[in-house]
Amino acid sequence: MNSAPDANAATPEFIRHTDALYPAIAALPAPLRVGVLTSQATHLHVPAGARLFEQGAPCQGFPLVLNGEVRVARGTAGGRSLELYRVTQGEMCVASTSSLFGQSLLVAHGVAAQDTELVVISPVGFEHWVADPDFRRHVFGIFADRLADLMALAEAVAFQRLDQRLAGCLLGRGAVIATTHQSLADELGTVREIVTRLLKRFERAGWLRLGRERIELLDAAALRQVAAGHES
Repeated sequence: MNSAPDANAATPEFIRHTDALYPAIAALPAPLRVGVLTSQATHLHVPAGARLFEQGAPCQGFPLVLNGEVRVARGTAGGRSLELYRVTQGEMCVASTSSLFGQSLLVAHGVAAQDTELVVISPVGFEHWVADPDFRRHVFGIFADRLADLMALAEAVAFQRLDQRLAGCLLGRGAVIATTHQSLADELGTVREIVTRLLKRFERAGWLRLGRERIELLDAAALRQVAAGHES
């Protein structure tokens, strides 16, 4: 986790906010919980697009999202990236956790997908917390859940056509999606030109309408058919 210009010390209000979002932290013994949050934590506000941690770098801390969203992706030397997952308020970042547990370099990078408020627990503070058996058990449970998600992602990349994955990516976001073709390409681990070509094909079929950084879904049922693997 890189340092940010807007960093504040923990306050009682901030500690209450963290407890409310993270029950596993609230359940820690009070001296352990408050001690780490007051002496081993940094409270940050970062703008959308801020780089929070770098692939291949040492992990500088354990991030907890209080507001906003962090996009975690794995990149290539050629500049392409594949989104692995997103971290929203109340969730934990397994890439950071894995790096801290294994004392290894980060296997992915993290970027604020929107203006984001978070607290970063130092590696020392994280060690203190995971010495608690209940908290450690909770963290390993998060690992198991995230592993299942990543297995599903690997299966989709390996076995699904890109039009299936794009259709699935568009569903569940509402009737109007504010996004760019590049953002969708980043999520799918492909290039913008291919996403644009597929979106225009979907538009010609009457399933959606394209605008400037805007996609209006017109026929979600047809997109669900494509996402399910039926020929379009």
